[in-house]
Amino acid sequence: MRPLDDATLRILYRGRLASCNYDCAYCPFAKRRDTRDTLRRDAADLARFVDWADAAPEPLAILFTPWGEGLVRKPYIEALVRLSHAPHVRRVAIQTNLSSNLRWVERAERSALALWCTYHPTQVTRTTFLARIARLREAGVRFSVGVVGAREHYAEIDAMRAALRDDEYLWINALDPRPADYYTDDDIARLAAIDPHFPFNLAPPASLGADCRAGATAISVDGDGNVRPCHFVRRDLGNLYDGSFARMRGATACPNARCDCFIGYAHRRDVGVSAAFGDGVMERVLLRSSSQRTLGSSR
Repeated sequence: MRPLDDATLRILYRGRLASCNYDCAYCPFAKRRDTRDTLRRDAADLARFVDWADAAPEPLAILFTPWGEGLVRKPYIEALVRLSHAPHVRRVAIQTNLSSNLRWVERAERSALALWCTYHPTQVTRTTFLARIARLREAGVRFSVGVVGAREHYAEIDAMRAALRDDEYLWINALDPRPADYYTDDDIARLAAIDPHFPFNLAPPASLGADCRAGATAISVDGDGNVRPCHFVRRDLGNLYDGSFARMRGATACPNARCDCFIGYAHRRDVGVSAAFGDGVMERVLLRSSSQRTLGSSR
């Protein structure tokens, strides 16, 4: 696995794609369909970004975070394959429900590729999902597995943890939105026994003024190339393609009262998340399950 360091520019890319082949009750993009024009524009935007990233003059770590499912779209597969072979791309990863055919991973450079895989028990059987995980193992692809911590999924969460290997991280996202009293103390203890960082997701510390990589060595990029510090900070940092980002680039303290999403607070330097997640911070992949204990109740 290619190492990440503070010289690596971490990029969260989110284009126009907002369609998904799954129908999860908790997701606003369930079974949503993009128009053909939207898909064409998204593919063209993605190709432009890949060209830029392939020629970038500095080390990159790229996480594709589409609102929808990217790996059922050929342009995203080809983007991952191409960028994985670029020597200055230390990591290229994507959030995925793992529903697509995985033959393409054989064409990728596995030392740079990682998949952030989410298990949706209402959409796919555990047997089918685990067969796809086995395919990633065989191919030598680094991955993590996650699930939304809905009460009706507790039995499946337990079963998934039992089915994964000890060094394969199972992360749990708190259901959102949820009633204030959704999780009991017993629920939190149960889920934290599987994902010791789950309580951090439930109640992350205040973010206002926090020391964060966002804006300097971590950025958010949209399909038009517009740059912001992260997905959750609406501050204009220029454009990736016209040179204005290079002039406006620079770290600033977090302006938000609270950051409650992993792809935001993973870049904070003041809470220890990055240390616990090693150089796999962008993919939410821990090196070893024992590493989970380094934060105690954090995630």
